[in-house]
Amino acid sequence: MLVAAAVCPCPPMLVPEVAAGAAPELDAARTACTDALGVLAAARPDLLVVVGPAEESGRGVHPEGARGSFRGFGVDVDVCFGRPARELPERELPYSLAVAAWLLERTGWSDAPVEGLGVGETLAPERCVEVGREIAVQAGRIALLVMGDASVCRTVKAPGYLDERAAGFDAAVARALGTADVAALKALDTELAHELKAAGRAPWQVLAGAAEGTDLAGRLLYEDAPYGVGYVVAAWS
Repeated sequence: MLVAAAVCPCPPMLVPEVAAGAAPELDAARTACTDALGVLAAARPDLLVVVGPAEESGRGVHPEGARGSFRGFGVDVDVCFGRPARELPERELPYSLAVAAWLLERTGWSDAPVEGLGVGETLAPERCVEVGREIAVQAGRIALLVMGDASVCRTVKAPGYLDERAAGFDAAVARALGTADVAALKALDTELAHELKAAGRAPWQVLAGAAEGTDLAGRLLYEDAPYGVGYVVAAWS
């Protein structure tokens, strides 16, 4: 049963070494993520499942001990999910889960075993919900760390340039995540999310499936669009 959830953005820029001189610009987002992870720890879960968007090579389950790095950004930063494995896993963590691992290490997570799930951007809403339901019965007390960004089209300098629909989409996402509105998350417009390159759509709908039948309340901790990309942090408990 899902007992708590945290929703965080997943740009590698959250890692100060990657952001370099721009690191202070995301200090508020980092603080909000720390607060959200504190809600997970307080729930005393038996298992923490991290869900985030992934390219094809990173999709599927990543067990405890899975490793990732930010060496592709020219920095010597490596991360690991929970306790290191005796044998190196076959695959590296996708960046969304590597950011999650960095957040967990930063907050000293040791409250429960950790495993990850990389999901594809095009995963159908119905399948996302099914996956969430499957996660919710993996252990007696399940916590979710859900990684994902909103639109990348909030300004003319954004990665996806300016799209007038982006602000409204992001506001609806923030409202749904901040109020733990499962129905609203299930109803997110998949086509619009794709056009706005909102990579968090599928992970958020996995969360919706896992939260069915619970009475969790949501709290919005952060919502902004630095660099023209929508970032949302929320906690459910």
